[in-house]
Amino acid sequence: MDMARKYLQMGYTRARRYANYPGGKKYNADGKRNERCIDEQKAEAASIFQEKWKLVREDEDYLKKKHKHQTQYG
Repeated sequence: MDMARKYLQMGYTRARRYANYPGGKKYNADGKRNERCIDEQKAEAASIFQEKWKLVREDEDYLKKKHKHQTQYG
């Protein structure tokens, strides 16, 4: 479940990057920041990833197992 959480989080961050910047490139070749523009379709994908990510990270079974792992292994 932790891997699922990780991939949902990664999906959210990537979708947000592509929603905000064309081609996902925040900086141009000169090192200057590109203009931000919102792609609504990609922003919608990011919100779906975010919803599912929140469901996983707030799941009671996941939190119990995560706490057990952290106490056992540090």
